[in-house]
Amino acid sequence: MNYADKISDQVGKVPRSGIRDFFELVIGRDDVISLGVGEPDFPTPWNIRAKAIESLEKGQTSYTSNLGLLSLRKEIAKYCSKVFQVDYDAESEVLITVGVSEALDLALRALLNPGDEVIYHAPCYVSYSPSVVMAHGVAVEVTTKKEDGFALTPEAVAAAVTDRTRVLMLNFPTNPTGAVCSREQLEGIAKVAIENDLIVLTDEIYSELRYDEEEHVSIASLPGMRERTILLHGFSKAFSMTGFRLGYSCAPAPLTEAMMKIHQYSMLCAPITSQVAALEALENPATMDSVESMRQDYKLRRDFVVRRLNEMGLECHLPGGAFYVFPDISRFGLTSQEFALRLLEEEDVAAVPGTAFGEGGEGFLRCCYATAFDQLEEAMDKMEAFVGRL
Repeated sequence: MNYADKISDQVGKVPRSGIRDFFELVIGRDDVISLGVGEPDFPTPWNIRAKAIESLEKGQTSYTSNLGLLSLRKEIAKYCSKVFQVDYDAESEVLITVGVSEALDLALRALLNPGDEVIYHAPCYVSYSPSVVMAHGVAVEVTTKKEDGFALTPEAVAAAVTDRTRVLMLNFPTNPTGAVCSREQLEGIAKVAIENDLIVLTDEIYSELRYDEEEHVSIASLPGMRERTILLHGFSKAFSMTGFRLGYSCAPAPLTEAMMKIHQYSMLCAPITSQVAALEALENPATMDSVESMRQDYKLRRDFVVRRLNEMGLECHLPGGAFYVFPDISRFGLTSQEFALRLLEEEDVAAVPGTAFGEGGEGFLRCCYATAFDQLEEAMDKMEAFVGRL
């Protein structure tokens, strides 16, 4: 049987994840220092784990509302008001999802008709373009530049708009570059979105992990943007809850209702154990102490890694957020894939080729510094030896 003929055209167009493909090479090797998978190395704070255990002991194992536990949605609404300066109605404008990835998929499927265009900035998280394609949309990449700190400019967005553009997709702080956008830049981007009647999807999963002097600004908080923005957030990164797979979207009620219809026929609801744990994360003030402690630790690691990379000749900008660095390796005459493979083979250090995050990532390497400091020190020593030989 020719199975290629049996698989949908949309799925056939989608490549495998460049991150996962690369790390298939690492599986089973305990001699490798991994700077690859974007996952906190800290365990979930104990108060959150304890609440999850307690919920199971109490037999809280049922379905919830399709939208999610109302008590959690109320806490999320409070959190968004405090952190993002945007007010949402917990009953009709908040949807609990299985990670931010599901929220993104729901939003795109709810918004796009075949052939509609979605503008996104790259280098970017690996799922953005494939998610657009699987929703029968057309992904339009805007490449950000090292000299701009990989921030997105209003001019670049405006130049990409056509009469088929329906959605603008943002992610700041950004995976894989750690880039952030200033309030002034976001105001310019918001102006373009309003003038062209675009819906904005803003993935702000790294918003708590900012290291510069500026506060994080959500584009949803800017004048005229709440009504046309779907804010995506969750608990994986800052709260170190990746395995709980819990995210959420906040948006005007008609958009939330459209997303919920897809959610109820596919996922039904997010796991109740994860929802109870997330409720504890938001209700207990001790959680934010843990989040701040992790943030400070990441900042120390960022400063160390950036300094070492620049000292060894791998030019690297100082990222304003997230927990990634994106050094320039182009001067060595190797592709990103070749550099990453040789680094793995010769020094047992795993990092991700920049091309996993789009064509604009060629000539770069993504290194995640969410790993123990002693491991980072050893990895930098090994990279320095490798670069020295090159």
